[in-house]
Amino acid sequence: MNDLSIRHMRPDEIALAVDWAAAEGWNPGLADAPCFAAEDPQGFSIGELDGAPAAVISCVNYGAQFSFLGFYIVRPDLRGRGHGLKIWNAAIAHARPRVIGLDGVVAQQANYQKSGFALAYANVRYGGTVAAPSAPKARIVALSDVPMALIEADDATVFPAPRPAFLRSWINTPGHVGRALMRDGRLAGWGVIRPCRTGRKIGPLIADDRAGAEAILSALLASAGGGEIFLDVPAINRDAVALAQDLGLLPVFETARMYTGAIPPLRIDRVFGVTTFELG
Repeated sequence: MNDLSIRHMRPDEIALAVDWAAAEGWNPGLADAPCFAAEDPQGFSIGELDGAPAAVISCVNYGAQFSFLGFYIVRPDLRGRGHGLKIWNAAIAHARPRVIGLDGVVAQQANYQKSGFALAYANVRYGGTVAAPSAPKARIVALSDVPMALIEADDATVFPAPRPAFLRSWINTPGHVGRALMRDGRLAGWGVIRPCRTGRKIGPLIADDRAGAEAILSALLASAGGGEIFLDVPAINRDAVALAQDLGLLPVFETARMYTGAIPPLRIDRVFGVTTFELG
């Protein structure tokens, strides 16, 4: 246990954490690693034994008030030896004194509660194969054409802290496609679709109402030509759940969204698709 050496990952090493997450069934995006490194270069840690990777974790700091924990994985053949607790404590220390959020597997919810996390709500991953819809509506525009100031202001209604570096990377990464809905000259919703190890994920999907979410979703699916998709939905947003179900998508995975303290009031009713379970 005492032989575990913990250090910050270099940006080029974050792909290892993504690969381990893929092996655990989290189905990360093909270009997630460089996007994840954008917001907090020291947010990813690795624990090594004799120079070989043994455990990984991330605790990405978004400004001075909020952090999000993910990628908490110990190599399967080394579990049960205390390495997880050691790297967990290092990640928590990196985040303090910020409020920390996470999307944890439901089976570990009780353990997270022992560390001071309280359940906020469940997120459910829906998946399935859909056909390509018809051409998008006229009010749909490329997300890259929308001023970042508008996107950041809208994101502030659904995420606990500013994340400008991450958003810029997420929107502009090759292979990621973003679409936005404009109503009377204002941003009424937006979303991103990206290729993953299996199929594509849509996230975030933010909209003022279900009709707006459907319009953005349709445009994103049209850009991808249909196929297998996944949508991570807050279970407390009934319109989002109904949208996923009406698409014929089925629940395939569930997480517990938990926090260590109070966060700003958020418009979860506008969240039709979570950005990413790993970074919030």
